[in-house]
Amino acid sequence: MTAVLTAPRLVALSRPNAQLMRLTLFVALAALPLMAAYGLDDRLFQGDSIWLKPLKFHLALTVYTGTLAFYGMLLPEGTFSSPRWRVYLGVVTTAILAELVWIGAAAALGTASHFNQSGLWGVIYPIMGAAAVILTSLSLSMGVVFWRHRADVLMLSVAVGLILTFVLTVPIAATMSNGTGHLVGTPVTGARFPLMGWSTEVGDLRLSHFLATHAMHFVPLAGLTGSRGAVWGAAAGFTALTLWCFARALMGLPPF
Repeated sequence: MTAVLTAPRLVALSRPNAQLMRLTLFVALAALPLMAAYGLDDRLFQGDSIWLKPLKFHLALTVYTGTLAFYGMLLPEGTFSSPRWRVYLGVVTTAILAELVWIGAAAALGTASHFNQSGLWGVIYPIMGAAAVILTSLSLSMGVVFWRHRADVLMLSVAVGLILTFVLTVPIAATMSNGTGHLVGTPVTGARFPLMGWSTEVGDLRLSHFLATHAMHFVPLAGLTGSRGAVWGAAAGFTALTLWCFARALMGLPPF
């Protein structure tokens, strides 16, 4: 008796989008001088190197744009070649570069970029909030394109992951930015999760924000099973986990 194994179909990749690839490369390479500054400049801000936040954002945005560039290769050739898409990608690129300049400039001056309502920084802060929504909207826009190809399980999983990234990220980020900081409560010992630095004592909105931005990576993994049920199950489970961590943080409680 012969066993029949099913596996996800092999996808013929198209050429990567030049705008997204150039942006990804630029953001990654622009982190190099920040790494040098991190090693040479011993100034601290709230207990960490002043260059840590810019480096984190460069890494996060490199992963974000690089992932979108790869996903774009799953779509038919020329999907993003229209003038409308080129202009839109140009706007997203401008928003991303503005965010990086803002965060890097604040670090260089030894001050806060986020939650800083003093003087000119208070004027820039809401503008950068709008820029963050614009750059996150690219996941939604590409998710809608993938949704048109949802008959394929892999395409469905990418579509759902991308759309969830936007749907979960924007309200969580808006809640966080409208407050006075990412913590809800006052830590006593300052205990934090290793590497990521989330508080283990009080509510920390950064964890749910982190999860929300990575729906685009987690949900598509379920698409590799070839099962539509697995995709929807992964989407539901990931959404529940993200909202659970968000609710716990709002109550001033650590996630676990």
